[in-house]
Amino acid sequence: MNRPVRILSPDGAIAPTGTWSVGTRAGDFVFVAGMRGIDPVTNALVDGDEARIRQGFINMQTIAESEGAGLTDCVRLTVFVTDMAALRPLVNKVQEDLWAGGPYPPRTILEVSGLNQDDIFEVEGTFYAPAGPV
Repeated sequence: MNRPVRILSPDGAIAPTGTWSVGTRAGDFVFVAGMRGIDPVTNALVDGDEARIRQGFINMQTIAESEGAGLTDCVRLTVFVTDMAALRPLVNKVQEDLWAGGPYPPRTILEVSGLNQDDIFEVEGTFYAPAGPV
């Protein structure tokens, strides 16, 4: 039986540390949980603000790609940072690099007072990835 919602746990993704999954597929859409700059091999935060932001986006990309979606298939991003003035320019720089200058998906960026493990950045995304015939 085909389930309308499928939990994702692809190779190369970070390991969830609690009662959550890294993503789900529902029909033609892939929903990726908030990803941070965690190295999936060591399960530790990477060093450096820009490197950590880039790793968070790459972690999100890994999950999307496991379902046939690329960054250009992203239809919605939500970004959380702990210091808007310092981190938004780095988020913009990393996005410009990864999206090769655009076009960019709709994005909301929010400054929050804290993130898990006292991290500085988290990104979640929704991707369009038609499921095709089963």
